[in-house]
Amino acid sequence: MSAPDEDTPRPDPLRALDGTPITTPAAWAEHRPALLELFREHIYGRGPIARISGVAYEIEEAAAPAFDGAALRHRARLDYAGPGASGSIRLTAYLPPGDAKPKGAFVLIVNRSRRIIDEAETSPREFWPAREIVARGYATLAFHYGDVATDKPGEAFDSGVFAAFGPKATPRAPDSWGAISAWALGISAVLDYLPQIPRLEGVPVAVVGHSRGGKTALWCAAQDPRVALAISNESGTTGAALARTTRGETVRRINTVFPHWFAPNYHAYADRHEELPVDQHQLLALIAPRLVYVASASDDANADPRAEFRACVWAGPVFALHGLEGVGAPDFPAIGERRHEGAIGYHLRAGEHDLKREDWRHFLDYADRHLR
Repeated sequence: MSAPDEDTPRPDPLRALDGTPITTPAAWAEHRPALLELFREHIYGRGPIARISGVAYEIEEAAAPAFDGAALRHRARLDYAGPGASGSIRLTAYLPPGDAKPKGAFVLIVNRSRRIIDEAETSPREFWPAREIVARGYATLAFHYGDVATDKPGEAFDSGVFAAFGPKATPRAPDSWGAISAWALGISAVLDYLPQIPRLEGVPVAVVGHSRGGKTALWCAAQDPRVALAISNESGTTGAALARTTRGETVRRINTVFPHWFAPNYHAYADRHEELPVDQHQLLALIAPRLVYVASASDDANADPRAEFRACVWAGPVFALHGLEGVGAPDFPAIGERRHEGAIGYHLRAGEHDLKREDWRHFLDYADRHLR
């Protein structure tokens, strides 16, 4: 089976669509919108709105003591409405005590049980170690992706922002948005809310997602310049991992199992992924010169750690164009090794597909070093 390596054909991130070499940051900025549109047309789809406007905010708790006084809890409801329906995003935040601004804010999109959020104090999970994040001087916020769109193939397009803003037509247009784009819209709605918490206004924001949430974090960051650091934890195919490989979860499989995640156009590449006009290293490059972090797990064959790391390597020239170090040496890291020197961070954790406390400690260490 083929695997991504230096000899695998791939789109050159420093070549414009007409073949012109990109040699300056200004030329990259000119090329960037067209590259973003290729991802919209062929993979993630175009939504009917770029941002959710007219959201009504209901603050349920402004600054309640939490974690035995080690944090302050903030809870709010973000009510949105469109021509077809209305919905709400429930948001929980924890901030360090006192009046000082946190060093930054970690926004987590939760793609597992809501109990991870609801029981963060009474039965904390490693997936969101809020107390530890706050102890490091950061704020952290979490919301459940189901508040934005249901993650079920037969129900997604009748739920959440799809029901509110459409289109609900069947069959969908070839470039119509899928759930990844919808969830990314939800992250941007949360970023719109941050100034409602005065201590968070102006602080750098890291967006974190695991698996499908990691795909969403990257796609959100590519479109929303307010994201200072995009963290993709084991996002795999159509996240950080390169498409030009038959190892791990393939383009065919992901579109078969999760047909609601992407634009219908993407389904056409099931058996011809090598014909995609873009690959995922270019998605990482779209985040430059901001920060991006990719985390892999050694036993997560589906997400293909080598393809995730190779995307980091191949995105490097765009960061270098902006005078920034990338992920470092092109050699695949050993288990436990981390690359924290450059604007592209990476680590390889031992174990399976999950978001663990160990991952969070790497993210926090990286933020301490780079997030400003």
